[in-house]
Amino acid sequence: MERISLDDLEPSEAADGVHLALMAGADSMNVQHFEIEPGAAVEEHSHPNEQTGFIYEGELVFRSDGEEVVCGPGDSYAIPGEQPHAAENRGDETVRGVDIFSPPRENPSWQD
Repeated sequence: MERISLDDLEPSEAADGVHLALMAGADSMNVQHFEIEPGAAVEEHSHPNEQTGFIYEGELVFRSDGEEVVCGPGDSYAIPGEQPHAAENRGDETVRGVDIFSPPRENPSWQD
């Protein structure tokens, strides 16, 4: 069993105001914590991993397939692998949540 505490990690800044930290992982999936500051955005991208997530603080606007989906505290979401998507914090508070990737997401190039 692997245990990783968020308190023990130093998040990386993937984009201006977007902080990510890879957490525990196994053969089929891993967990990533994120914090997205007000006004910050994750530009459109895609990856082979399926991505599910949960927002526990703040509100995040996802864009995919020409649609916008707003997720707030208590909301979960799922993004199929290879589906282009983007996200933006249009609110006044930092968005905090977790993503789960399957297969496990490796450290993106911004963490090298």
